[in-house]
Amino acid sequence: MITVISGTNRPKNRTRIVAEKYVTMLRENTSDEVAFLSLESLPSDIFHLQMYESAHQASGLVTIQDKFIFPADKFVFLAPEYNGSFPGVLKLFIDVCSVRNYKQNFKGKKAALIGISDGRAGNLRGIDHLTGLLNYLGVNILPNRLPVSMINTLIDKETLALTDEPTLKLLSEQALEFINF
Repeated sequence: MITVISGTNRPKNRTRIVAEKYVTMLRENTSDEVAFLSLESLPSDIFHLQMYESAHQASGLVTIQDKFIFPADKFVFLAPEYNGSFPGVLKLFIDVCSVRNYKQNFKGKKAALIGISDGRAGNLRGIDHLTGLLNYLGVNILPNRLPVSMINTLIDKETLALTDEPTLKLLSEQALEFINF
């Protein structure tokens, strides 16, 4: 199973638009199950004083792990740029997932990374940071990490669809490469 993770909990974010398009591209090109997890849907009770104790994890987080993390053998992380890196909610999510069944979460699995930014660098620094974190957890990263820059100019303002053909081509090429990774 491939789990695509839209790495922000900000409502009405543009990362989700790119993530949903990527899910469609994967589903059109593989018979593997493709699941979509937007961190907008994280339960608000995952952040509490005892979150790093397995027995006290939020039941909603346990459900998410059981449905999206444990069965996946591949992940696609879409990480928007927040303060020169990736969103803290994505780091928190990875951290609290790592409490229960540490090795079953990410170790030995594969991931593709896509950075999203309003600026020119496509969150390169953020996907570098995320690469370091995932490498520490034993995740194998697809070398073709894709920065998507100037996201505001790539999405149609009326339909809220990703319409930029060169970007769609790069996403499609990466998706096909990841399927075979």
